Amino acid sequence: MRKIVIAGNWKMYKTQAESLEFLQGFMSELDATPDEREVVVCAPFTDLGLLSKSLHGSRVQLGAQNVHWEDVGAYTGEIAGAMLAEIGVRFVVVGHSERRQYFGETDETVNLRLRAAQRHNLTPILCVGETKQQRDAGETEAVIFNQLAKDLIGVDQQNLVIAYEPIWAIGTGDTCDSAEANRVIGLIRQKLTNANVSIQYGGSVKPDNIDEIMAQPEIDGALVGGASLDPKSFARIVNHQA
Repeated sequence: MRKIVIAGNWKMYKTQAESLEFLQGFMSELDATPDEREVVVCAPFTDLGLLSKSLHGSRVQLGAQNVHWEDVGAYTGEIAGAMLAEIGVRFVVVGHSERRQYFGETDETVNLRLRAAQRHNLTPILCVGETKQQRDAGETEAVIFNQLAKDLIGVDQQNLVIAYEPIWAIGTGDTCDSAEANRVIGLIRQKLTNANVSIQYGGSVKPDNIDEIMAQPEIDGALVGGASLDPKSFARIVNHQA
């Protein structure tokens, strides 16, 4: 069965004090959340240890925003999978477009990170998507299929979440039409060996569009950026009425 996975990506926001303040407003909103929905908070590295203790025994799972492909080594500033697993991290975002755009991430390094995450029993959330220029040129499918072909080499699709994030919709307020997002996600599913991989939509997901997004049959959740920073906003998305 495909799981519904709603993950908040805090990016480079929230100190430890701010993350605790968030939880105070968020956790009380989850009493009526259906049990089958997986709720994940992907926080900055400095927040993970504190959040792990605060979320212990709750229904909210902890995610990181990156992982290195080596288990140990002289990689200043990087974090290994064992370090994340040790403090209770269960999910990790891999290949986000901001990592690809600003930090030189390639499909080859994305693949290495995916495999490293799985070595440590972390569930990677693989991000794929096209730019506005690529979409306007009619290259959406080719770009995404190429990403999948390279990113998923040697990856266990039994322990994987994919997020379709059209890059032109991230942080712009410009949401991909829900029917179009559904179409692309359906095409992604056809390229997988495991049809039960949860595939999220990401890109300007907000409380006022989540119900429409989650009503689409191919969409199994959301990777939420800015709207996950506010506890009431993120709770509304988690508690969507598809």
